[in-house]
Amino acid sequence: MTSVDEPARPGGRIRDAARTQAEILDVATQEFARAGYDGARVDEIAARTRTTKRMIYYYFGGKEQLFTAVLERAYTVIREAEQGLDVEHLDPVAAIRRLAELTFDHHEQHPDFIRLVSIENIHGAEHIAASAKLGRIGSPALDVIGRILVSGQESGLFTADVDAVDLHAMISSFCFFRVANRHTFGALFGRDLVAPEQREHYRAMLGDMVIAYLTADRAAE
Repeated sequence: MTSVDEPARPGGRIRDAARTQAEILDVATQEFARAGYDGARVDEIAARTRTTKRMIYYYFGGKEQLFTAVLERAYTVIREAEQGLDVEHLDPVAAIRRLAELTFDHHEQHPDFIRLVSIENIHGAEHIAASAKLGRIGSPALDVIGRILVSGQESGLFTADVDAVDLHAMISSFCFFRVANRHTFGALFGRDLVAPEQREHYRAMLGDMVIAYLTADRAAE
């Protein structure tokens, strides 16, 4: 006998709905990141989760909705990390460095996120634009950056006239490029941007660049 909330798996076993959906999203994330939106196949995702297309459609409605759900979860993960960032006790310089390090660490630890965002950009961000959830999710990092910038400017430490969105873009661009372009950059210049022995060098370099921009002496300009 099946529950009204979830169809039976092959063999008649019934699974916890939340766990089943999470497993489908795990595999779908890997498949979309590997093959892209157009190349990913729901049949393959079903086979790897030992479930059926029918169950995937039951939960998510179709391939497009499944990809949107994958994006929603991927962005939720980084937003939750941003929300958990505690920099209120730090001075503005240390706080902005900590925020940059959070983005650096997350992008490095979630290469599938980088690939998913690249794929969504190829599709003109149409899935993000259509997602009510992503429209509401915002970026806690912007609030944190905004508060740090105000504190730094009021204390005289920060001299740059920059808003939170621009600084967020500056930090994200370095972190994103390092992961997304590691192979082409390596082929062209013979340097692996994510080599373990270079990790702390690039992590410190990011913070140094951001702080140098925010604290530069512009009296001569």
